[in-house]
Amino acid sequence: MMTASPSACIELKPGTHVAKVVLMPGDPLRAKYVAEHYLDHPVLFNDVRNMLGYTGLYKGKEVSVMGSGMGIPSFTLYAQELFRFFGVEAIIRIGSAGAISDDLHVRDLVIAMSSSTNSAMVTSYDLPGILAPTASYDLLKEAVRAAESMGVTPRVGSVYSSDFFYHPDRNVNLKAKALGLLAVEMESAGLYLTAMAEGKKALALFQISDHVFTGEALNAQERQDGFHEMMQVALETAVSRAID
Repeated sequence: MMTASPSACIELKPGTHVAKVVLMPGDPLRAKYVAEHYLDHPVLFNDVRNMLGYTGLYKGKEVSVMGSGMGIPSFTLYAQELFRFFGVEAIIRIGSAGAISDDLHVRDLVIAMSSSTNSAMVTSYDLPGILAPTASYDLLKEAVRAAESMGVTPRVGSVYSSDFFYHPDRNVNLKAKALGLLAVEMESAGLYLTAMAEGKKALALFQISDHVFTGEALNAQERQDGFHEMMQVALETAVSRAID
């Protein structure tokens, strides 16, 4: 196992390590918040480029949490290096998403069963056709169980993972909605493809931060420090037998 990645984006501090399961928000300050509020004895293992990563204990089991930055290129750089060079077996994305389904509202929990995408990454694998970015079912099943045990009813379905925050086609979200996609975000397809290619496990959880069509929205501080249900579901999933 390496102490520094080939890209030099991850460099373990002396005496630290990464757990087998990593929660990955886009915002490194959300990673810090999770470590300080949910983990026992969190230890900082990486702060290169301020992409904070911590390892600690949740219910007596090791879990790491690390930021990824925004978008598929940034997320997959960190995900692939964690999988390939640091012994990570599963990554659980914890992030915000914009709702496009009429049935979703701010703070609702979405579990991404699959992730459609406009990213060119999906065409880069040696498969005659288009590879479908899909979650690991055992993690998904455990996340649903964890949510329901907390009295939370998650929406499980497909999301749209876009390389554009401001897409040049102003009707793209209407098209995604018409196909039954629940929400739009910018990372999950890259995570699922990377995990599939590396033979690892992955799941993406989202709490809705805004609604594309109704204008409902949370502010930046609410997005950084909120979403407690998602964080707890992710942690319960991380320590479950699904990833032993």
